[in-house]
Amino acid sequence: MMDEVPYQHKTYHRSKTVTAVFLCVLAFAGLMGRLAYLMIFQSEYYTMKARQLHERERSIKAARGRIVDANGKILADNKTVCTISVIHNQITDQEEVIAVLCEELGLSEEYVRKRVEKYSAIEKIRSNVDKSIGDAIRARDLDGVKVDEDYKRYYPYDSLASKVLGFTGGDNQGIIGLEVIYEEYLQGEPGTILTVTDAKGVEVAEAGEERVEPVDGQDLHISLDVNIQSYATQLAMQTMETKEADSVSMLVMNPQNGEILAMANVPEFDLNNPYALPDTVDADTVSEEEKQNLLNGIWRNGCINDTYEPGSTFKIITAAAGLESGVVKTTDTFNCPGFIMVEDRRIRCHKAGGHGAEDFVQGTMNSCNPVFITVGMRMGTECYYSYFRQFGLLDRTGIDLPGEAGTIMHQMENIGPVELATISFGQSFQITPIQLAVTASSIINGGRRVTPHFAVKAVDGDGSNSHVFSYPVKDNIVSEETSATMRYILEQVVAEGSGKNGAVEGYRVGGKTATSQTLPRGSGRYISSFLGFAPADDPQVLAVVIINNPQGTYYGGQIAAPVVRQLFENILPYLEKINYNRT
Repeated sequence: MMDEVPYQHKTYHRSKTVTAVFLCVLAFAGLMGRLAYLMIFQSEYYTMKARQLHERERSIKAARGRIVDANGKILADNKTVCTISVIHNQITDQEEVIAVLCEELGLSEEYVRKRVEKYSAIEKIRSNVDKSIGDAIRARDLDGVKVDEDYKRYYPYDSLASKVLGFTGGDNQGIIGLEVIYEEYLQGEPGTILTVTDAKGVEVAEAGEERVEPVDGQDLHISLDVNIQSYATQLAMQTMETKEADSVSMLVMNPQNGEILAMANVPEFDLNNPYALPDTVDADTVSEEEKQNLLNGIWRNGCINDTYEPGSTFKIITAAAGLESGVVKTTDTFNCPGFIMVEDRRIRCHKAGGHGAEDFVQGTMNSCNPVFITVGMRMGTECYYSYFRQFGLLDRTGIDLPGEAGTIMHQMENIGPVELATISFGQSFQITPIQLAVTASSIINGGRRVTPHFAVKAVDGDGSNSHVFSYPVKDNIVSEETSATMRYILEQVVAEGSGKNGAVEGYRVGGKTATSQTLPRGSGRYISSFLGFAPADDPQVLAVVIINNPQGTYYGGQIAAPVVRQLFENILPYLEKINYNRT
């Protein structure tokens, strides 16, 4: 006879059973609650995740906005190309796909096979494929091969304004120039193509395609005039060849509002083949670093990226500061014996025998160093330096191109009498050509420092939406009186002085020549330049030409001034014809 189970043990086992049942019910309730939460509150999230597992997404590139000149001519456009891709799980005849892609794209079997056999959502074979080839591949109707139309940047004028426009990379993003500065307006928004696949990754035909259409970029309208740019480039190229110069830079701008009409830097490069090295370079013998350094030099925009000693064109700034500060008047007289002593330094005038007695206007016409040294010394370092700040010389111009260099100037506390003297006639410091042009513009336009720029407006392709760009203007750089006096003086420089080779028959032209020696002194390398503007009484166009290391004759008045004269002889009648006045 079995012993009877004690009562307390029965109670204990019953309690354990009840607890277990309770825990099971609690767990089941928790699971049901979690399931309800996922099905009700998280259903959208998990539906999306499930859909993503069965979707293939391909990008549709937006058409990049065009760059359009002042006359509506297209400087940067788009060319339709194709991107060829494969989806491994959708390929039904692998060998045929490999054969066709090798044949049509000119690729090796090894390269194509590696990508065709790769298990991935989608594998790109080649982009920027000519549309006719893309169409031929599409016509073969190969399972698993995708041909998507795309865009490639195209420059109708090849090398024209290459260092201004810049170019784009493989994915159509801006690399240099206006292309990179105005990327946000030009790039647009890409679209997508969505297709649904089964568990094996094969497209479900009945599901069709879902497309999100791209939004094209805006067209960028700029102030550059292709006719003026073409002639400026032609002149610069002729000058470089005839003078055997290293390079020539030329810029043309409206001094009233800062719009740039032309900016040529020869030699230029082919925008449709920007990575090509010069014929003189053996591409097989240079390292990648050397190649990139060469390309950086080729792409460099001398008008904004490079600084130089301006020489006598800087006398425009010294004269304006002297007149504005009151230390000199047009009637003041000077005597030039051919040199001037500054401390123990004998600083020569370019005319060895001297200019003798001359007033300030004549001293400017003669580009007499002793006259400008005297004006600088009358002002003194602190006063003179204050005009550098007032004129904006110590700041960048703010031009809408990348990589603008700043002025390389002595710190005020380091300017002694000799430094003050050399600065007065444009030596011992460096500025950019664009800085010279903008500062001179503010002196002759009534005293307004404008911001140099290309961009005028960004417009949607259908014209429905536009953004008009505006730029800072700083007033009261000089007084109207000083500005009028400077226009008069600089007109005399061209009419009867050192800039007479810049005179244009039938037009009033003002300007200033310069010849400066590059460092180290005595190298025999010079920079010849000329700054001119017209009409002299109401300037609407200003031009600067800089000739780097010309061979033979190197004086600015003899070789640079005639270049601006030829430019003005052609573009002044043209500007009148189109009734140019954008003040």
